[in-house]
Amino acid sequence: MKIVHVSSEQVPLIKTGGLADVMGALVRHTASRGHDVICFLPLYRVIQESEAFKKAQKLHSLAITVGDESLVGEVYRLKLAKHLDIYLVGRDEFFDRTFPYGPKHRDYSDNDARFIFFCKAVVDTLVLENIHADILHCHDWQTALVPVFSRVEEAQTGIQVSARSLLTIHNLAFQGIFPEKSFQLTNLPASFYGIDSLEFYGQVNFLKGGIFFSDAITTVSPNYAKEILLPENGCGLEGVLVRRQDDLYAILNGIDADSWNPLKDTLIVAQYSARNMKGKAENKIELLKMTGLAGDKDTPVFGIVTRLTDQKGIDFILKQKSFLSKNEVRLIVLGKGDLKLEQGLKKLQKQLPEKVYLSFEYDEVFSRVIEAGSDFFLMPSRFEPCGLNQMYSQRYGTIPLVTCVGGLVDTVIDIDENSEEGTGIVFEPNEAGLKKGLHRSLKLFEDKARLKAIRKRGMARDFSWKIAAIEYEDLYKQVLSGESQAHNP
Repeated sequence: MKIVHVSSEQVPLIKTGGLADVMGALVRHTASRGHDVICFLPLYRVIQESEAFKKAQKLHSLAITVGDESLVGEVYRLKLAKHLDIYLVGRDEFFDRTFPYGPKHRDYSDNDARFIFFCKAVVDTLVLENIHADILHCHDWQTALVPVFSRVEEAQTGIQVSARSLLTIHNLAFQGIFPEKSFQLTNLPASFYGIDSLEFYGQVNFLKGGIFFSDAITTVSPNYAKEILLPENGCGLEGVLVRRQDDLYAILNGIDADSWNPLKDTLIVAQYSARNMKGKAENKIELLKMTGLAGDKDTPVFGIVTRLTDQKGIDFILKQKSFLSKNEVRLIVLGKGDLKLEQGLKKLQKQLPEKVYLSFEYDEVFSRVIEAGSDFFLMPSRFEPCGLNQMYSQRYGTIPLVTCVGGLVDTVIDIDENSEEGTGIVFEPNEAGLKKGLHRSLKLFEDKARLKAIRKRGMARDFSWKIAAIEYEDLYKQVLSGESQAHNP
């Protein structure tokens, strides 16, 4: 098959979060199975400045209509591997910036125009290059207008952009919602601003358009696929998703098992395996050394690597001062995000400087050492479409403490509910649930034999992308052979 992926980030070129890891692994595994894979990305500044971009070939200059303006951009092609090409859409005004989506704590005010331009450029390039994709697979709101523009292109010109289109919702909370005036930037017919299209309570919703106009919709864990059909988790789009329920599929994300492998990871201080766990203890000592926190092998260490948002339940952690002060434990947090949450964590650190360490800058090496050196990894999320860190943690013999939501339920087995297969501690998504989970973890830490057995059990689980890649391949074939229920312009 010829498969085209469109996303706003992808390792190794650009990463701000888990989406980049997912994309990098998915496309590589799909290409390794012999499919021709093409990926579209915006040409951000960090990509322009990379060594990889020096090998890119300029293909086209494009004139893209965005509202009343005709905006010029460029398209480059970069070969990453056999069967895997990257197409980079450039326009310095839009993408030659320090941050992909916006500076700390806010989005760029022109993100509507930026990603409308990107989506239109993708469709134009598909036509100019005669790519004739079997599957056009788009990811999240930044690319959700590609299925809309491609269907309009096909209706107006008779040129098939792709045989079928898919949209993957990695996090329904982010939808690309803009003021009504942003609709004119799309140059779509007025009929597209309606309840069955892009209109959303008097605003424009990019993701809603993608849901209506894609042939199939996927999300990233079975449990999350059920949750988003309900008002409490549908973020206002539950009605739209229920209408497309027959075309909604769930494929659990995997992890890059080659990269996230404690036996081969060169970013941690000592490698280890389930057979020989000595290296894990060495990483714990290194982690404490890096943070300046006192402690030894008998000091429970709790690690967190996350975006600091309400979704991630950081406020639940802020209410655990009593637990932290009364118990000889350490808390290490790596992440950035909401200013109020950052300030709350700073206050907690000031109150307990000998027990709490914070870093508000993303650091790949430090994140790996946290995964390898922590005894427990905290994910008290209010909702979690899939999550990757709970899988990384199990891979590194670190016990995940997670809430009973989304993909966390699909990937962590509670040690008390299933003593033979349990790999983590699962609790309710609230302050009381986290407190209970923390006390359960201390009880587990005291039982060294059980702790060791659970660590080994987690390390033996297979979360690799080879499973998910085959599931996507099967879905592509199913969608190609079926009849679409998507809207037609």
